Amino acid sequence: MRTRVRTCAHILERLGLATAGAASGLFVAALVGSSHAALTNQAFLLLMMLGGAVGFYLGIDTPPAPFNDISCGEGWVGKIDTPELLSAVGTFLAGFSAFASVGVIVLRHDPHVTWIAMIMAGWTIGVTMQIVAGAIARRRR
Repeated sequence: MRTRVRTCAHILERLGLATAGAASGLFVAALVGSSHAALTNQAFLLLMMLGGAVGFYLGIDTPPAPFNDISCGEGWVGKIDTPELLSAVGTFLAGFSAFASVGVIVLRHDPHVTWIAMIMAGWTIGVTMQIVAGAIARRRR
């Protein structure tokens, strides 16, 4: 049973994660938009921020597998908790892409378009993995 304080703390934590995701989307969008004139618009910025917010909100704090699905015997040996793996890899990709974006922006580098495409792809794939992990974990509850 959850108390009101725990529920409130959980909501604040999730909103903080969504804010961090939106910020990471903004950093990646700023880098990509500065190198591609077609992507220098508010719609692209908002889409990237919304994707980051949803991905970090759903994907970082996934509910654990139900206890009855995890057995202590032979049934669980060698099985992978798919949402946990997707969430971990997705969080790494999105976080590293945001870190690389901020690094490039702050250090005022002008990377080749291939590097920018790789940063954008890493962020997009990472956020998508987080959203899928969150959806799977919430569906199995």
